[in-house]
Amino acid sequence: MRHTQPLEIAVNRNILEMEYAVRGPIPQRAAELKKQGMTTIACNLGNPQALGQKPMTYYRQVLSLVEDPSKIERERQLKKMLKGQALEGFEATDFTSDYVLDICDHFLTNMATGMGAYSESNGPLFIREAVANFINRRDKTDGMTDNGANPDHIYLTNGASEGVRYVIDLLIADANDGLMLPIPQYPLYSAAIKRCGGVQVDYYPDEDNGWTMDASTLEKAYETAQKDGVRVKGIVVINPGNPTGAILDEKTVEEVIAFAEDKGLVIIADEVYQENVYGAKFVSFAGKIGDTNVPLFSLHSLSKGYYGECGHRGGYLEVRNAPMVGGMDLSFTDLIFKQASVNICPTTVGQLLTYLMVNPPPEGSAPYREFMQEKRSILQELRDKATMIREGFSEMEGVECFGRTGAMYLFPRLNILPEDATDFDYCMNLLEHTGLCTVNGAGFGQKEGTNHLRIAFLPPKSLIEEVLPKWIRFHNDYVR
Repeated sequence: MRHTQPLEIAVNRNILEMEYAVRGPIPQRAAELKKQGMTTIACNLGNPQALGQKPMTYYRQVLSLVEDPSKIERERQLKKMLKGQALEGFEATDFTSDYVLDICDHFLTNMATGMGAYSESNGPLFIREAVANFINRRDKTDGMTDNGANPDHIYLTNGASEGVRYVIDLLIADANDGLMLPIPQYPLYSAAIKRCGGVQVDYYPDEDNGWTMDASTLEKAYETAQKDGVRVKGIVVINPGNPTGAILDEKTVEEVIAFAEDKGLVIIADEVYQENVYGAKFVSFAGKIGDTNVPLFSLHSLSKGYYGECGHRGGYLEVRNAPMVGGMDLSFTDLIFKQASVNICPTTVGQLLTYLMVNPPPEGSAPYREFMQEKRSILQELRDKATMIREGFSEMEGVECFGRTGAMYLFPRLNILPEDATDFDYCMNLLEHTGLCTVNGAGFGQKEGTNHLRIAFLPPKSLIEEVLPKWIRFHNDYVR
């Protein structure tokens, strides 16, 4: 006799209890409203190309040719046939430059087995060497010394998120193990800790002083965790911050490293927004780790910056001072490689775009001028859009936004809400009235008694100009 009811199976409660607000109830409601015909604006995610940002021309030229190599030789033959002759209706720029064609050939030669085959689990050596060279150029370090990046300790990943999971899965060994997280934080970290059954140890940067922090902020959180019996094993730092946009200065980076060295902690440095500093200086943890023995796991991604290639899932994890596994003759790098091997390899398209991200066209090359113009234009437009929204906050009763602009988000504090209303209620009502989809502050964590929201400043200027007055009217009506 066939059963009509589905089978019930007990599942991992840690998975049930995971939360990820940026894809939570508010964006889910936005999807329902969209199905009903309402125009919604997806500012809940840092997903630039979904909101109209154009991909970098150079990236797309290389990607299209590498995916269809027959076009490389075809392009060369066409150029050879014309040999500088004018062709009615065409300009020289309508043909792919020799530089781009050479880069495609170089990449495919080094990949050896093409784009459709598995690569090495940690990524091909030539790409890892390009990543190491990028890090050394950025940090002005010598790749031949101990202070430089080592290609053997670089792992190409499907976005930075995969690298985060590799590290946290290793660190959380039992229910008493904890990691320190900045509050507010990107909920990938809280979800990864919850999935492993560990403890989230919150530390609170000072919002009123621009989300700054010092050693005393970290000491307080660490001591509280120790009193609660938590074995703190590491500290997560997001620089520039998500959701706050806070940009850490050199002194703060050095204080975090000193704190980690004193407590015997690892540092997980999420640096995926390192291009999104809008005139400020980005200071990497790798550039300041020096000759300390602090284990450092640095993450970068091609999803943010000026490239915004979220869907292609590329990035890398770099390891410095890898710790040994307790009681075994194994390094963390051995186990990270084992995890990468289980996943076979990152996507080859993501690997290609990561290679291009760390290896931009040099000055004097054919694509250089267009590449730099596009880069500057995208970053300037992001800055301008953030400024427009911040200026709108001044017309919203009780709204304050602290610190300078960084990353792709603003995280304003809502000082006035109706009695018994939460920031979740506010964001849901904002969506229903204006179509603007944001994420409430509680989804990232926040100091008790405060309310916030996160908005990605990614929509086109014209759309921001259209929706911002509606938001201002909604807000002032809602809080009164």
